[in-house]
Amino acid sequence: MADFMGMMKQAAQLQSKMQALQAELDTITVDGTAGGGMVTVTLTAKGDLKGVKIDESLIKPGEKEIVEDLIVAAHADARRKAEGVMAEKMKAVTGGLPLPPGLLG
Repeated sequence: MADFMGMMKQAAQLQSKMQALQAELDTITVDGTAGGGMVTVTLTAKGDLKGVKIDESLIKPGEKEIVEDLIVAAHADARRKAEGVMAEKMKAVTGGLPLPPGLLG
């Protein structure tokens, strides 16, 4: 019975750490860039879009498709960075134990 109680205590501690991690991931931001820095997309570590910056030189008639492509590329860059931050934070919280996909929601 003592082992079960110990496991329950560890589970409660992990749950508390996970909740703290969720809150922390909302405050960490990453920037993704494309076009040599002409487009920058800012995401939270959880992947929520927080901002887009577009160099004025791209705002020209006939450049719409280029700008759209650069926004997509910058978002993909930021998303990879956000996933990396999340993975590092998860590893710190779980001690490297693998967790089921979707646990962080």
